Amino acid sequence: MDAVPPAADELEERARRVLPILEREAAQSERERRLTDDAVKALTEEGMFRLLLPHRYGGYETPLRTFLDVASTLAEGDGASAWLATICNSCTWMASLFPERAREEVFGTGTAPIVSGVVAPTARTRRVDGGFSVTGRWNYNSGSWHADWAVVGIPITDAAGEVVDQGMALVPASDYTVEDTWFTAGMRATGSNTLVTEEVFVPDHRVLRVPPLFDGTHPVDEGRTPVYRSSFGPFVSTVVVAPLLGLGRTALASVTRQAADKAIAFTFFDRQADSVSFQVAVAEAALRIDTAHLHAYRAADAIDRAAAQNRLPDHLTRARVRADLGYAVENTTSAINTLMYVHGSGGFAEANPLQRVWRDANVAARHAVVQPSIGKEIYGKALLGVDEKVSPMV
Repeated sequence: MDAVPPAADELEERARRVLPILEREAAQSERERRLTDDAVKALTEEGMFRLLLPHRYGGYETPLRTFLDVASTLAEGDGASAWLATICNSCTWMASLFPERAREEVFGTGTAPIVSGVVAPTARTRRVDGGFSVTGRWNYNSGSWHADWAVVGIPITDAAGEVVDQGMALVPASDYTVEDTWFTAGMRATGSNTLVTEEVFVPDHRVLRVPPLFDGTHPVDEGRTPVYRSSFGPFVSTVVVAPLLGLGRTALASVTRQAADKAIAFTFFDRQADSVSFQVAVAEAALRIDTAHLHAYRAADAIDRAAAQNRLPDHLTRARVRADLGYAVENTTSAINTLMYVHGSGGFAEANPLQRVWRDANVAARHAVVQPSIGKEIYGKALLGVDEKVSPMV
């Protein structure tokens, strides 16, 4: 274990070292609808599953702002690989909030486990001696084929079977099955399948109440940095935009790189780069991608700053974060669509990686926690003082 976690620039360099392998494996990963062994091995060897792991277990405790840069860099090689690394790191962060006994079970093996998860409580529970019996199905579990543990949402019930609270449970891979359900237009390689449990025993120490997390009451962690004091809803929402930022940069780099050698069909332009309309479109796309980064960084900085001060950001700030994230997604997908228009139909050829960037970005952008319209509604209500709850993820 490093005496001091790697600095931000070193982590970005490690991510860049993975890119050639992710690029090489991307098509096969997509065909197989899961990351190849070589892709997972490369991510593991460069520590890309340790970004949000506590330092005491060999992790890097990466601040959210740095995490965006590292995870978005991975997307320059393959969006699905970046998505899987992003979501699994986020689930590692969630597992780090559990009591020490649970953390030791998950992280105390000396290796960095891959943790997947779905926080929606799509299960039923029964109180038993020492814990709960859990039966459930959790859809969209990114990294399902590769995970060692999963953190899943559950209803907390009393002895009479009544739901009295909401929680999260840590379940080892040996206690659940993976149902192959992930057949999509994009992000195919993430293996975001359905986890299934049937009367699985989860001890009390591997169950964590959720409401206190949204109120900013986190268990005390032994981490050296304040990352585990980050506001729960804003934190797990912000990480989602990282792959999209990298995909936007990738699309822009690809289109501009080819513009000097590609003609515009049915015009007198032998080079796209010579067309004023092309120049304007590229500039607009670049500005939208820049805008997405600025809003995502503002969100991350607000969360990191509050965590460093050991406080929950005020409601208006948390609402603005949701709007920032949706606006980042909106601008990135708009930019990619513009770039695909001006690049031409060749961008949709199966052999052209641009089509995978376009598909991956548009699927990733539909994640529920970064929906632009919901983010704007939450922020608008906060600005106007309308006391109406829209989502717990604020």
